[in-house]
Amino acid sequence: MTIRDLLRAPAPTLSFELFPPRDDHAQEALWETMARLAEARPDFASITYGASGTTRRSSREVVRRLADAHTIRPLAHLTCVDQSRDEITAVIEEFLAEGVRDFLALRGDPPVGQPDWRPHPDGLLYAHQLVAHIRHVVGARGIAEGEYSIGVAAFPAAHAEERWRQQGLDVLLAKQDAGAEFAVTQVFYEAAHWEVLAADALAAGITIPILPGIIPLLSTGRAARLEQLTGVSVPESVLRALAAEDDAGAARAAGITHAAALARDLVSAGAPGIHVYTFNRHEAALDLAAAAGLAR
Repeated sequence: MTIRDLLRAPAPTLSFELFPPRDDHAQEALWETMARLAEARPDFASITYGASGTTRRSSREVVRRLADAHTIRPLAHLTCVDQSRDEITAVIEEFLAEGVRDFLALRGDPPVGQPDWRPHPDGLLYAHQLVAHIRHVVGARGIAEGEYSIGVAAFPAAHAEERWRQQGLDVLLAKQDAGAEFAVTQVFYEAAHWEVLAADALAAGITIPILPGIIPLLSTGRAARLEQLTGVSVPESVLRALAAEDDAGAARAAGITHAAALARDLVSAGAPGIHVYTFNRHEAALDLAAAAGLAR
């Protein structure tokens, strides 16, 4: 089964996001995290891919270890930024050689602090172009449709702002038309945001499953950092709950309680599963999965 198939099955999926380690110490910590996350028997795990291909080798190593050591299906991220078509093709072929059959096609963010940045002259500008390119490369290797799947990103919090709503739907529809078969969302904190996006997408002819991506907020400090990183505002009610606790352990519990309630509400509303952003730490991710009733 591909991830597309898993997301269309009746039972909700559980999945995690990981990123490649930056040094040997981080690598050992990641191997421990992967082993612990495997205890929850997730349906798959996604592996991020650094801008401009900076984590090309380490991303492949994480993919290999997921599949070989833990038999967890890998979802390999791919990005467009600062890479030529030939370079992107080479990365796709490397993942295919590792047995990867599920990809997440992302445009990627331009490098920070480079106001004069220009796209690669022989590159791809948009995620829908990357979707089409993946299909071309995979098809050219004789892999039939139905034996692989391609996902893309969706943005519930941005969709909640009316000024971005139609543009986001147009972009998601273009990705589906190019061959995308599911979407994974950026973080958000209110179930209504996903519900409105899912309903509006269906009305616009977007029929691919939209998998919610969530993260437990463990402190006001983490909430502020995530808000700065993602541009997604944390609700005042969540911030008050985190700030009201007297110690780190209580604040952590409050954050997991909120995330677990969000996960349960989303599944009840028809979400195909829950994708947990782990930041390469297993403790909160496993507590969230257990509290939401998704760990096996």
